[in-house]
Amino acid sequence: MSELQTPHAGDDQAQDADVVALLMRQHGDIRNLFDEVEAGAGEDRRDAFRRLVRLLAVHETAEEEVVHPFARRSFPGGEQIVEDRLAEEKAAKETLAALDDLDTDDPTFMPRFMKLRTDVQEHARAEERYEFIHIRRSTDLTNLAAMAKAVKAAEAMAPTRPHPGVESGAANMALGPVAALMDRTKDAVRKAMGQER
Repeated sequence: MSELQTPHAGDDQAQDADVVALLMRQHGDIRNLFDEVEAGAGEDRRDAFRRLVRLLAVHETAEEEVVHPFARRSFPGGEQIVEDRLAEEKAAKETLAALDDLDTDDPTFMPRFMKLRTDVQEHARAEERYEFIHIRRSTDLTNLAAMAKAVKAAEAMAPTRPHPGVESGAANMALGPVAALMDRTKDAVRKAMGQER
């Protein structure tokens, strides 16, 4: 068992009280949604893609607001580690933006989607190896729990289903709603961390 793996306790709630365990679980959820999109077709693929975009948006926003600031100030080399992760996130977001204009049945969707999958998986492995392991070593359980609370606040802000009146997958994933979601998520994270601005 690696240093970042957690025991398979039946209690996700206890595991999610540690920000590293919570984010590792989300990485697993993201991998599963990539599988679902790849294996799906038609409306099933569209639905899985919407859920994937939602989770990616919430996950990355929470990391940008909670994890990266902690990493920058809490361990040697943290600033460069965060800069490298942000560059990876930018590449993934650019690929995702290209997918926003496509229906999941478009013949060019899957090749671009597989590029996104590669970018996201490489990014997740780098986070786990270079950032998460240092976070676990650099703080105590109280801090890990406080950061987990902020990440969960971010998760709670995301919509659970498409908004009525926006029928196509491409329109539903348009930048406007995603940007608004990210703004609401940032506000929720700041509130959970006691940093209302």
